[in-house]
Parts: sequence; structure tokens; C-alpha cells
Amino acid sequence: MANLAQTLDQLTVEGELYESMSDGAVKCTACGHRCLIREGKRGICKVRFNQDGILKVPWGYVAALQVDPVEKKPFFHMLPGSDALTFGMLGCDFHCSYCQNWLTSQTMRDTASDVSVNYIQQITAEQLVSHALRSGAGVVASSYNEPLITSEWAVNIFRLAKQEGLKCVYISNGNATPEVLEYLNPYIVGYKIDLKTMQDRQYRKLGGVLDNVLDSIRMAKDLGLFVEVVTLVVPGFNDSTEELMDAGHFIASVSRDIPWHVTAFHPDYKMTDPPSTSVKTLVRAAEIGQEAGLNYVYAGNIPGRTKDYEHTICPNCGTHLIERHSYVIQSYRLTKEGTCYKCGTVIPGVWTDNPESVRIGGMGIPRPVRW
Repeated sequence: MANLAQTLDQLTVEGELYESMSDGAVKCTACGHRCLIREGKRGICKVRFNQDGILKVPWGYVAALQVDPVEKKPFFHMLPGSDALTFGMLGCDFHCSYCQNWLTSQTMRDTASDVSVNYIQQITAEQLVSHALRSGAGVVASSYNEPLITSEWAVNIFRLAKQEGLKCVYISNGNATPEVLEYLNPYIVGYKIDLKTMQDRQYRKLGGVLDNVLDSIRMAKDLGLFVEVVTLVVPGFNDSTEELMDAGHFIASVSRDIPWHVTAFHPDYKMTDPPSTSVKTLVRAAEIGQEAGLNYVYAGNIPGRTKDYEHTICPNCGTHLIERHSYVIQSYRLTKEGTCYKCGTVIPGVWTDNPESVRIGGMGIPRPVRW
């Protein structure tokens, strides 16, 4: 019986995001690590590897496939009320202690691992897009694991999805490169980036570099992608007033119209010491974002308890334009042009040109795709 590494190695093709070196090594450009990978070796993510001077990359499978509200991603300015067919593969280029994604990459180090591969489902891009159309999804999203390290597979799917009129998005840690963003740009309209901390030393504990993420936010915005930024507020890690203000000021320096989601932490995986984020802390974080000059700040994961920070409010006249409770749209008052119905202010985002079709009061229950 094949182990996890052997199974995943079979589900690969030659990548497109790499450079060949004269000595047989390859330089991967899919993420900010820019791994120089010698023959027979793997990159930091462990799912991209050098075989005979060719970079092999993940292809033709999903480890998770689900239809759920686009608000769950979270995207609040991307076709609100619509569903997203979200797919994920395995592996990550970070090793955040509160996330299980690094487990796959760690397992890949152990060629004797007998971790079950029963949850890996082989699938074609055509089948996946067909699922999206049958489910009525308006968005196709790459998420769950870190999508940058599986970008070739995502583009294969997105190319077909775009032809069918679907909007495609990335939900990413933001450890990108100019090469991968330019590679994705023709196919995606939205890019959600995690801004985990404003301290480089803390980022390095997670396996990243702060400047890579800050550069990704700037580059994605410059390319015309609609960017939303998320910060998981972890007590004792990144919840100081100074750090939250630094994050807010940075985002505002790129654009005051970038939505910033501050979300609540709960103990998970290997980070079980910090307490869950309190409502008071989350509201304070949202208020700091507004003080920093951001027009759209949202507080997540504690529905109904964070004042108006679940709602989209016109920054000009203060009118509630989209009211939410958790992932459920309770009212929608944007015009088909994406403007405030009351004062005409343009609200940046990707909006429907048929506001009457927005799902109001839907259950917003995630639905695993079955085949």
C-alpha cells in the first residue's frame, strides 16, 4: 500500500513556476521562499520536488471540496450572499502552530509514514467546475491548504471556471512572489491575504517573512485584484494596541478601501495556551482599524456580539448597506452599480448587477460535495 508521500508524488505534473539551473537544480517561484531544490530534494512545502531536473507539482486531486457561503472565506465585498465552491489540496509553506496544514508537509518528510490517504479524491478540472455549476456557486475558491504551492492546478481549474462565467479567488497566507501573482492575475478577481503579525520575528516563528506578505498586499492591489485582509487576533501574540494600529496604518497606506477582517482566535492544534479572543478585544481591534483610517473593518467569529462590525456601512453617509449575522445576509441595499442607494458613494468590491437576486436570510450551511 502506497504511503502519503508516494501517493501524492504520483499525482503530479511538471510545474510552470520555476527556473532551471545549469547544475540540475531548480528554483521554485511559487512562494516567497524561492526554494533552490537540488535533484531528488523537496522544497519547504514538501509537495513540490525536483525529479531529474524537472519541478514536479501537485495535480489532479482534492483533499477537501465544499460549497459554502463566500462570507466564510471571508470575502465580504465579493458577491455577498453567493456560494463558493472551495477546493484544497495538501501542504503548506508555513508552520503556524494553531493550524494543521503543516502536518501534511511534516508527514512528507517521513517516507515510511502510513498516514491514511483515503481522504484524497482524484478529480479533473472539468469535474470540479461541473460541480460548481450544478451547485449554483458564483465563486470558485482555492483554500484550506496554502494555494500558492498548488497554483498550477488552481489555474487549470480557474481557466475553465472563468470560461463558464464564475469568479475565482485565492485564500492565502500572502507569501507570494511577483511571478505567481502575475501567473494568477488573468484568472482570479479576488485575493484574501492573512496578515498574521506586524513583527518580523513573530512571522519567522511561523515560517514566513513579514516583508513578503506586505509586498504581496501591495502587488495584488497594484495588479487590480480585489484584496481583503484578515488578521487572526491572538491574545499575547499580536493583540497589542501598537501592533494592531501598525497593521491598520499599513493597510490604509495601500488603500483605505481594503476591507480588514479582525477575527477571534480559539485554542487549536498545537497552540492551546492563549485564551480565546474576547469580544472586548475584537471590538477594540476593529475600532483601531477605523482610527487608522480604514473605511471597511469587520469583526468575525463572534456573530451578533461585535456592534456594527459585521455590516457593510457607507463611509460617506453611514447607511447600513449590507447587514449580516455570521455568514447570513440579512439585508442588501447596494445598487446594481455597486453604490450606496442613499448618497451614491461607490463601494469598492465585486457586486452583482442584479441586487434582487441576493440571497437574504439563507441558512448559509456548508455543504460537502459528494460524487
